[in-house]
Amino acid sequence: MLAALHDALAPLGMALRGGFVPESGDTVPLLGDGSATRAVLLIGNIGGAMWPAFADSDARAHDAEHPLDNWTRDALDPVAARFAAKVVYPSDGPPYHPFQRWAARAEPVHVSPLRIFIHPTYGLWHAYRAAFLLADDPGLPVPMQARSPCISCAARPCLSTCPVGAFSETGFDDRTCARHVDSPAGTECRERGCLARRACPVGREYSYPPAQMAFHMEAFLALRR
Repeated sequence: MLAALHDALAPLGMALRGGFVPESGDTVPLLGDGSATRAVLLIGNIGGAMWPAFADSDARAHDAEHPLDNWTRDALDPVAARFAAKVVYPSDGPPYHPFQRWAARAEPVHVSPLRIFIHPTYGLWHAYRAAFLLADDPGLPVPMQARSPCISCAARPCLSTCPVGAFSETGFDDRTCARHVDSPAGTECRERGCLARRACPVGREYSYPPAQMAFHMEAFLALRR
């Protein structure tokens, strides 16, 4: 089943990011018939593999409000139905599903100094787009364990590269970031992606293409204008 799911996701530029058997406290929804979920599979993108499929879609061309969310639903709803899974999305809510908690159960991801999850291989260049909830465990492997790569990163260029110091050990100043990105001085961040995120040495080979970077930055600005 997992191999077939991999093949179904590949044309979408998506991947099975890992999974776990729910425990008490994971806040996993019941299935549609009211029975308990026996396995959770996290679906998402790694690097820029998803971008061509989305960029060429009708949602990208014609959906002005939530193109990526709506394309993701249109793409993954049929895949979930094929595998008899209930599918939930990060945008469902409020209340919202605890995708970050689930991701930490499924993969060796850790909170980075930029407050986004870092993966030991993919760095900061990945995302979770959906979760498939199953009635049976498909034979999930034990999730790999790995320490955060940030622990051994003494330089922490992610915290020193931002031109306006929006990132610090204590948090992210999103208003200062948005003002900079929306200004002439922020062209590099706006068109090619966050300089602080790009400064991270982990997984640079998976970094998003400039068009994908610009799309996400514009979405960030749209929420703050």
